[in-house]
Amino acid sequence: MSGPAIFVVEDEADIASVLVDYLRAAGYTPQHFADGELALQAALAQPPALVLLDLMLPGRDGLSVLRALRERGSLPVVMLTARVEEVDRLLGLELGADDYICKPFSPREVVARVQAVLRRSGGQAPRSGLQLDAGQGRAMLQGARLDLTRKEFGLLAVLAARPGRIFSRAQLLDLVYPEALDANQRALDSHVKNLRRKLGAVDPGHDWIRSVYGVGFSFEER
Repeated sequence: MSGPAIFVVEDEADIASVLVDYLRAAGYTPQHFADGELALQAALAQPPALVLLDLMLPGRDGLSVLRALRERGSLPVVMLTARVEEVDRLLGLELGADDYICKPFSPREVVARVQAVLRRSGGQAPRSGLQLDAGQGRAMLQGARLDLTRKEFGLLAVLAARPGRIFSRAQLLDLVYPEALDANQRALDSHVKNLRRKLGAVDPGHDWIRSVYGVGFSFEER
């Protein structure tokens, strides 16, 4: 079964390709648009779960697209931009952007922000009692805060985005720690062990992270 649709509206092909790959790996159904006007018409005809929207676009710029979307509803929008001036940030937020990510960015961060916005908007309400706030790097389980390291948070975000899916160790290393030179399977196993301990301290009656011998791990909702 396909996951929630995400529009990636980005005219730089290399950036768009990476985002599409990471979103697909996280369980979403991404669709790429390089032109703002085409993306707007598609979103109005068949709204996706969320739009990743670049600021500088051919055909119609991102703020114009955002303004048109907001005139017709409250579709979640995350802005992408290389322009970091505060006036651009404020203008985008005043028009109703749900989040704002500046280039250069980590594609893992973008996926985590997408997950957070969808949770807040109700587009992907968690059934497990787990809440992840990528902006703050904060995780809550059944109302209790989990004291996680940055790497533990990233690992949990990837696993929880696809409950029941088995990720190999190699996939998790690539998705969670692609830039870490010291990342290896032994370190990954250590992070999984710490996550299990912290999740179990809140809810000891459930095995949240399942090991599949010789394969990898999966996140198990109740």
